[in-house]
Amino acid sequence: MSLSRTINFILILSGGIIAIYAKAGDGQSVYLLMAGIVLLMMGIYRTSRNIPSKYKNDDTNDSDNNTAQ
Repeated sequence: MSLSRTINFILILSGGIIAIYAKAGDGQSVYLLMAGIVLLMMGIYRTSRNIPSKYKNDDTNDSDNNTAQ
């Protein structure tokens, strides 16, 4: 596993654990919950950045596909 994937996995896992831990107690720590969500979202964003698009050409114009009426 590459270093980038390992970092993404650690961010997602630690963010999820922190967010669940912050939500579990009666005296909920809002700042701890926010930190967990931020870590989770950073990991998800970094992971989604490396996933290629399923469309080969994103610059297509939708009006080219429509027929004149």
